[in-house]
Amino acid sequence: MRRRTGLVLVGAAVLAWGEWLNWRWSRALVGSSVGASEAVVVLGYRNPQSTANSINRWRVRAGIRSTTADGASGTRVIFSGGATSNGAAEAQLMADYAKSVLEFDGTVLLEDQSATTWENVTNVIPLLEDVDRIKVASQPAHALKARAYLRRQRPDLAERLVRADDYRPGEWMVGKPLLALYGLWILRGLKGEERRVWL
Repeated sequence: MRRRTGLVLVGAAVLAWGEWLNWRWSRALVGSSVGASEAVVVLGYRNPQSTANSINRWRVRAGIRSTTADGASGTRVIFSGGATSNGAAEAQLMADYAKSVLEFDGTVLLEDQSATTWENVTNVIPLLEDVDRIKVASQPAHALKARAYLRRQRPDLAERLVRADDYRPGEWMVGKPLLALYGLWILRGLKGEERRVWL
């Protein structure tokens, strides 16, 4: 009985740790910029098939729900990701999913040349110049990495970053400890100030 209780407590602690890290990452390097126009940047993930894979489908859903979280007008969704092994760009596959399955009828822009997160950020910058607020939608650690890259490349635009709706308590709960471990790996190059949480 004690062993079972111990395992339950360890399991609960691991789940809580995964939730906490993802929550923290979703709130790092974002501010409270205001304005009527915004861009939601949805980052693609490796997609060898001819339709959006499960991770890209989730990212699209997170991006779309980020557009309606605060009722902003003048919102554009930017899907970012280059060609996959079958020749289609991740950006196009995500846009197709948003329009055909989610029936999203808002403004959509494609950035279909990037192969890395750094390139995602570099290539979407021209599409962000005229908006008041910028949201990055992906898994929280990946979105934080992109926000840090924007801060390095264009600190003036990084001042416009606000939180996307890509973290919700209990969503992906069982997978969040694995996402947290992966996040620690991909964020290992960030500086301390790039992990800062602004509440």
